[in-house]
Amino acid sequence: MTPRLLVAGVGNIFLADDAFGPEVIRALEQRPLPPGARVHDYGIRGLDLAYDLLSGCATAVLVDAAPRGHRPGTLSLIEAAPPDGTVAPEAHGMDPAKVLALAAHLGDEPLPRILVLACEPGVLPGDDDLLPGLSAPVREAVDRAVDALHALVPALLTDPAGPLPPLGCPVESGTPHPAALPGTAPGATEDR
Repeated sequence: MTPRLLVAGVGNIFLADDAFGPEVIRALEQRPLPPGARVHDYGIRGLDLAYDLLSGCATAVLVDAAPRGHRPGTLSLIEAAPPDGTVAPEAHGMDPAKVLALAAHLGDEPLPRILVLACEPGVLPGDDDLLPGLSAPVREAVDRAVDALHALVPALLTDPAGPLPPLGCPVESGTPHPAALPGTAPGATEDR
């Protein structure tokens, strides 16, 4: 049976706070989500995520570090707009907007509802820098993200198109804008 909801950890474990998504997925091993939710660390494997978005799930929650203009460690919930054809699909890398464009390009059916549980990074090194380990504010946000997922996932399993439960963090939705997904804000570091 296809899980009705996908929780996807996104990020590079060697690039400081970009490892937020994989760290949250690791923390969920100690506090599993309810049945019906598939939890997977995609790391930097965008093509794998694109195909899994086409597997028939009703909702996907991407967990990622994303500059949103808040204090480091701040969680945000973003309701991603469907791809509109302005972002070119890319099979390599993990820029979430390009992964969604690739999934839309590969599939005949509409994509599932996509939400992004984002954490404001404090440290994102340059392309040539390797810096494993989360900064203190982002490490502290991992448990809050697990709590948020334990509130969000049961609501989405009950009603995938329903309203989002209050999570005590900024929520971005409505009209799509250039920063609708992590990695697409001007000057943002793209996941690789």
